[in-house]
Amino acid sequence: MAGRAPRQTPTMADVARRAGVSVSTVSHVLNKTRPVAPATVRSVLGAVAETGYVPDPVARALGSTGYGTIGLAMSALSNPYFSSVVHGIDRHASAAGYSVLLADTHDEADAEIKAVGELLRRRVSAIILAASGDGSPAIRYADKVDVPVIAIDRFVPAGVDQVAVDNTEPTAFLVDHLAAVGHTRIAMVTGRAGLTTTRERRAGYLLGLRRNGIEADPRHEADGDSSEDGAGVAVGRLLGLAEPPTALVVGNNRMTIGALRALRDAGLSVPGDLALVSFDDFEWADLFHPRLTAMAQPARSIAEQAVAMALSRITSPALPPRKVTINPTFMHRESCGCPPGAA
Repeated sequence: MAGRAPRQTPTMADVARRAGVSVSTVSHVLNKTRPVAPATVRSVLGAVAETGYVPDPVARALGSTGYGTIGLAMSALSNPYFSSVVHGIDRHASAAGYSVLLADTHDEADAEIKAVGELLRRRVSAIILAASGDGSPAIRYADKVDVPVIAIDRFVPAGVDQVAVDNTEPTAFLVDHLAAVGHTRIAMVTGRAGLTTTRERRAGYLLGLRRNGIEADPRHEADGDSSEDGAGVAVGRLLGLAEPPTALVVGNNRMTIGALRALRDAGLSVPGDLALVSFDDFEWADLFHPRLTAMAQPARSIAEQAVAMALSRITSPALPPRKVTINPTFMHRESCGCPPGAA
């Protein structure tokens, strides 16, 4: 981002031309003053991201950053893990003299662009982003106005600083553990399609099956949509199989709640009737009965690394992009079927 020549500030008219709509339509989309067709909304938001348009009068003030604020864009209200990350980022940023502005993306691409736009309007010095997909439109949007982006939780195909956990090998390890206990019908409740975490954890699941000599059965993969309700439906489908699984790998902590609820409603016990392990831990996992075996993501380490990257990028924008992978921790408890005290 360093060394760029001054560029003309994009206008609402530029957005309208790029989207092929009227200026008034752009205004209605951005200000929510009139209902607009969803396809048109997507077109306008895409044009906003491509042009780097930020509504006046703040756009004129974006020539310099460094106002002591870091923006945080993620689906923060729906995932206990992200709540821990938010707390960690706020703590580390505050220690460095920065405040944090949070914008919820709801894990949706359109909402993500709106969230980044809102943070840019607030003149943040950097944005920490947990992208809903590849993150490209939102990252390009921030790049247009020279605001650095640090991608967290999910690696994205972009030349920005990134920090996330290894998803593939740890998920394979969960399968290894279930296979070592004696399970051969191991199913997985996967997350929302399109997320890198979903793709990588599914790859780990399949890797674990292969190296334990277990043939993959497509019927044992059920889409939980990264939600409690979605996981409940997924578990119901798995239980309806002629030969249901005897063990279950759940792709995140929200889906774990839905899966446990569905098993309880079906009158099944964990691990007596079905063993269960999860990618993502809970602070209260020791209070579950049985205690939950899980891969715990290091929220504090991710938060600390993300803030450090943001601060160094603010002061040294010409640094080459950095990518940091952090290993999660295996929390060996009893939901996998191991006896109490084996952990």
